[in-house]
Amino acid sequence: MKEERDHNIPIVAIIGRPNVGKSSLFNRLIQRRVAITSEVAGTTRDRIYHHSEIGEIPAILVDTGGMEYGKKENIEADVQSQARLAMNEADFILFVVDASEVLTSNDYEAAQTLRKSHKPIMMIANKCDHPSVTERMEDFKKLGFGEPIYISTIHKIGFDELFEQLEKRLKKEGWKKQKIMERKAEDVTNICFLGRPNVGKSSLVNALLGEDKLIVSPTAGTTRDAIDIGITWENKKFNLIDTAGIRRRGKIEKGLEKLSMLRSLEAVERTDIACLILDYEAGIAKQDQHITEFITEAGKGLILIVNKSDLMKNREENETKTLWRLKNKFDFLPWAPVIFVSALKKRNIEKILEVSQQIQKERSKMVDTDELEGFMKATIFKHLPPKTGPIKAKIYSLDQTGVNPPTFVFKVNDSKALHFSYRRYLENELRKKYSFTGTSIKIIYAGQEERRREKK
Repeated sequence: MKEERDHNIPIVAIIGRPNVGKSSLFNRLIQRRVAITSEVAGTTRDRIYHHSEIGEIPAILVDTGGMEYGKKENIEADVQSQARLAMNEADFILFVVDASEVLTSNDYEAAQTLRKSHKPIMMIANKCDHPSVTERMEDFKKLGFGEPIYISTIHKIGFDELFEQLEKRLKKEGWKKQKIMERKAEDVTNICFLGRPNVGKSSLVNALLGEDKLIVSPTAGTTRDAIDIGITWENKKFNLIDTAGIRRRGKIEKGLEKLSMLRSLEAVERTDIACLILDYEAGIAKQDQHITEFITEAGKGLILIVNKSDLMKNREENETKTLWRLKNKFDFLPWAPVIFVSALKKRNIEKILEVSQQIQKERSKMVDTDELEGFMKATIFKHLPPKTGPIKAKIYSLDQTGVNPPTFVFKVNDSKALHFSYRRYLENELRKKYSFTGTSIKIIYAGQEERRREKK
């Protein structure tokens, strides 16, 4: 019998001893260089989270520090505790071993610890391009997880099989693929409140509720878990999700606060619209940009909310300066609306619900196929794709394949031939024509290779 889950997206943790290639695997799976990789063992000190997709199954991938055994002190002991906490939080574990070396006592100890966790586990043998790997194949089976998936993160070997097998295993564990066409707008709009500690998230939710249902304290970190509260406004139903404050990784304490941050990221997965709360006095931090990146990658709606606007001495002048700063810091989010509020004075707070309704309509918008075809031809005619390599990019068609978020597929001859600046141009033109204010949109460039894979 599978245990009951309080979230609908799997948490996949990458675990193994130091320097087996966990961070390199993490970067390959999310197709971005996020985790720092190094030949020096123990580079990853902290857990790193990232939203990704395994086939059609959305997932949160977690990179961890290496698991070692024996007496550890100070920061190394904390690295070990974080790796074990990640194992406890995970719904699925990728156990990574080094195929180029003889298995060590740390490998066997890690395998024993993982078996005791009773979590579903897939073993991955990295660095399989090493000539001596065939000599160790039988040793890998002795760890008790069957035949491993053989990969090389450096040479991109084995990743097609890894994605295929991992998706199969996740489905077997009951995680469902979420086809975008099946995501229908519900009667209830989920609004998640995110931000750094002590920016006033709980105070803002209380102001919307008209009563103090949530504990409010000047002490950062009062909220430890994501809390759902339903309200009705102008005959429309909303589910407000208050979350724990998300600090930058270097400031996050071990244990409970780590778990609180993960719950905040999980809350993003089940929301429709995420509200990033900014403190007018404290300004904008790098961590705020990281949070918005996670929100947009998850395909959610987004509102930037500047709280504590009652502290403005000259409201018009201060709002103009703040908008300029937001435009500068969040230049990749020109479509995200900005609302100035005061939770303390309950000023302009209903605007959040009003704008959320408008965004939900934008997220459910479908554009006619013939209309998109005309738009595509006009857009390409205005600015032809530049030739950036041996192959000149050609765009054949454009279709909208889903909503929540609005999802579009450009069929092209070779997706790699489209320069990132031209992709940005296509998205900007799409938004200029059809708006989609307040919501992320998903654009897929399907080349011949991707289309063949999809048909297969």
